[in-house]
Amino acid sequence: MSEMNNKISVLLVCMGNICRSPTAEAVFRHYVERAGLSDSILIDSAGTHDYHIGHAPDSRSQQAAGQRGYDMSGLRARQVESSDFERFDYVLAMDQANLAILQRLAPRGCKKTPGLFLDFSRHYREREVPDPYYGGAQGFETVLDMVEDAAQGLLQHIRQHEPDRFL
Repeated sequence: MSEMNNKISVLLVCMGNICRSPTAEAVFRHYVERAGLSDSILIDSAGTHDYHIGHAPDSRSQQAAGQRGYDMSGLRARQVESSDFERFDYVLAMDQANLAILQRLAPRGCKKTPGLFLDFSRHYREREVPDPYYGGAQGFETVLDMVEDAAQGLLQHIRQHEPDRFL
């Protein structure tokens, strides 16, 4: 098995890949780097729709994330591909609507089941990260609060359930 194949891989998914999922990618990457696990965990994000392919994250998302020390400037939107279901160990949607799309897109016989990112939250009862796109600045702060909590919970889950996969 190659070093690349041994990496734990996480794909975070929202609708357009310009607000919630790139925020989750940047935040989760921050926690993974801080834990010294960058060589063991591969992180990416994508959207279920093709609205913003190639675009940088929404400027409001970047601003809110930047104020908390997360850099999203190098991220570019992409759409989920069928190969993602084989490439990634965790395919996690930000809400039920995008989860339903992922479940329809998953190839037949795919052993990995898409899930919800907030299932890893430790402090939120909600299961959906709300889309802040049409709201005000507070929506982006709320997304960050929820994403930070779920990212910490996901990292804790991976460390507890897949310790043999760390290099």
